[in-house]
Amino acid sequence: MSRERLSVVVTRRLPEAVETRLSELFDVRLRDDDTPMTRSQLVEAVQDADVLVPTVTDTIDAGLIGQAGERLKLIANYGAGVDHIDVETARRRGVLISNTPGVLTDDTADMTLALILSVTRRLPEGMGTMQKGDWDGWAPTAFLGGRLGGRRLGILGMGRIGQAVARRAAAFGMQVHYHNRRRLRPEIERELEATYWESLDQMVARMDILSIHCPSTPSTFHLMNARRLKLVKPTGVIVNTSRGEVIDENALTRMVRNGEIAGAGLDVYEHGTDVNPRLRELPNVVLLPHMGSATIEGRIEMGEKVIINIKTFEDGHRPPDQVVPAML
Repeated sequence: MSRERLSVVVTRRLPEAVETRLSELFDVRLRDDDTPMTRSQLVEAVQDADVLVPTVTDTIDAGLIGQAGERLKLIANYGAGVDHIDVETARRRGVLISNTPGVLTDDTADMTLALILSVTRRLPEGMGTMQKGDWDGWAPTAFLGGRLGGRRLGILGMGRIGQAVARRAAAFGMQVHYHNRRRLRPEIERELEATYWESLDQMVARMDILSIHCPSTPSTFHLMNARRLKLVKPTGVIVNTSRGEVIDENALTRMVRNGEIAGAGLDVYEHGTDVNPRLRELPNVVLLPHMGSATIEGRIEMGEKVIINIKTFEDGHRPPDQVVPAML
């Protein structure tokens, strides 16, 4: 006699292959359109489902978890970051949290290098000229940028993605420096040819390019505040593909506008989709709509991890990617 299948609610459209496999394994409720669930829809979902599959666009706070029904036992997040989920409240309610770490490392690192190249080589300016039909031909001084070889890259946060960026940067001939909560093991430092800085201020003041790769926590909020941004060289570039809250966006905008920082490449923003409009006006700032993980391969692998976490939970075991407060 077959057992009753788990009730699973997915809050956003996922790749077709992922949705098909979820439908084969579970009693799943999928979205018809690719818009975030409203608060009332989320409340209904947590009241009726055994498993909720949210994304970064869903706020799973204490108030929502407090309205969960007795059936809800797992929140299988579609994504690695869980700062939109109140993990501690979920734990007290007996609800497990899982995520999808590791699968987006290479995709995000690729996008980081793309942003670095875009800012330093002025790619959007060149594309804009071509798309407007304003190109009059080659000129010795037109669109002059700078080469990456020999530049110092400072990586803030040397986890999986930071290390992947370091390997790519080395292939471009860049000198890799980093600041991290914990220093890497000597053998990893040697492999990456990376120089460790205990003082973030000292590293920031000496780098040509600063790349942000740390999570959003109370200790990293505005880690790059106005005071620290003033340490960046006038020729320096800042790239962020991690969390927007790490940078004081207003201070960054003001300093780039004033020529105190040479440029920036951003894939994430302090206030989500509410981007500082003055950033959009700056030709030396490249803005992307949170595309760091946007590859079909990565998104399918994320879905596969979600499925494994749910299936393992259904079989009575701890999900392999379970998140606990101590991990944050």
